[in-house]
Amino acid sequence: MKTRDRILECALLLFNQQGEPNVSTLEIANELGISPGNLYYHFHGKEPLVLGLFERFEEELTPLLDPPLEVRLDAEDYWLFLHLIVERMAQYRFLFQDLSNLTGRLPKLARGMRSLLNSLKRTLAALLASLKAQGQVTSDTRALGQLVEQITLTLLFSLDYQRVLAREAEVGVVVYQIMMLVAPHLEAPSRQAAEQLALRYLEG
Repeated sequence: MKTRDRILECALLLFNQQGEPNVSTLEIANELGISPGNLYYHFHGKEPLVLGLFERFEEELTPLLDPPLEVRLDAEDYWLFLHLIVERMAQYRFLFQDLSNLTGRLPKLARGMRSLLNSLKRTLAALLASLKAQGQVTSDTRALGQLVEQITLTLLFSLDYQRVLAREAEVGVVVYQIMMLVAPHLEAPSRQAAEQLALRYLEG
């Protein structure tokens, strides 16, 4: 693995464990067993490190935000899509531990995060519209628009909420919470199936 990639991997691990504000570039260099000068050669401080990790997160998340909407997907495919998104967010959870302060300090990160969130919301809205077209969703457009906002808020803050409660951040819990947000908007058979599957995520 290249030194640059090793630095990013180490920074991600430490940021996730301790929170980005509590980790210095010196600690990252010491953890890797390299000189601070070597780290500085690749990243001129913590800001480029954070932006480098966000770029990786963006690259991993973006393909998930382009599902094949013209193909009729089974309900399980939608929940898998959500699961994969939550997994990516959990891998880069330091980004969401103090999101307002982090984006306030780093305008470039703020712009990138807003763009990514807008893409996420468009994708969620398109998937719900597809389910509605299939007759599985009963709610009107306004209610579904609010549901998209609720799902986005849950995605952004649920992992950190678990951390505040001194719990291990669990992907399954977040997927369960989102499925239970969606369930009341579904036709009865789809709702029952979603609720049963949601419980498996919670137990799982």
